[in-house]
Amino acid sequence: MSERNEQPTGRTGADPATEAFVAHRNLLFTVAYEMLGSAADAEDVLQESWLRWAGVDLDTVRDQRAYLVRIATRQALKRLRTLGRRRESYVGPWLPEPLLTAPDVAEDVELADSVSMAMLLVLETLTPTERAVFVLREVFDVGYDEIADAVGKSAAAVRQIAHRARSHVAARRPRGDASPAEIRGALEAFRRAARTGDLQGLLDILSPDVVLLTDGGGVVRASLTPVVGAEAVSGLLDRIPATATLDLAQVNGHPALIIRVDGRLETVMAVRIDDGLITGLYAVRNPAKLAHMKQENPVSR
Repeated sequence: MSERNEQPTGRTGADPATEAFVAHRNLLFTVAYEMLGSAADAEDVLQESWLRWAGVDLDTVRDQRAYLVRIATRQALKRLRTLGRRRESYVGPWLPEPLLTAPDVAEDVELADSVSMAMLLVLETLTPTERAVFVLREVFDVGYDEIADAVGKSAAAVRQIAHRARSHVAARRPRGDASPAEIRGALEAFRRAARTGDLQGLLDILSPDVVLLTDGGGVVRASLTPVVGAEAVSGLLDRIPATATLDLAQVNGHPALIIRVDGRLETVMAVRIDDGLITGLYAVRNPAKLAHMKQENPVSR
């Protein structure tokens, strides 16, 4: 493959197409990731987008950002429809691929909320077109006309889709704004319980109907059905090996636990908090979904 066809990752200063793509790369990656819930698939979308962008006559492009967003959105929609069919046969609960994020993502409250594990699961309940419209409009404030070009609908139809998607998400998103300190406190309680065996501190912040989802992808040990209830969830702590290390990290814009056993990354644990109590625990164990975490290159805005 020629250098022109390889996705650029740094500025060269020589090629206007490369310069434009690199300038908007973080935006394109985040759009694709929020639509797909997978860093690996988002990278594939960027590669496909670059191949198309590399063949464009830039003299015909009035707005490079809008043009690139349109390309990436269309590629993400195509992939999302394919992935939807694959997920129907996925073994056990499906969770988004966790993503290490830089501090500047957490500082952007709206962006951090949109890439949280809880919100990505809410976005999974939208249709592909609704998801694209919601991400472009609500997260990145893209104009209705630009979105219409990207999804192949009229601007009037996009407005209706946006309204429907907003209502759908509003009914399912976490209640109340959990601060980073609140999330860290919840994870610290989980960590103490795992280390000491004293469950009371954890039980105090678990909602009675808390749900634990574990994603092993049929490859590693994980519950194939949701675990419901504070007693049942806390009882699973004895499965964490005594030799495990539990470290806090910034994942998907919020604090999360990184669980390693004998130095190997085993699990990434995120939480959903509603009205001060943990209502959701999300444990990603599928090795394929943890591969991007091992690269340790935090995503920034």
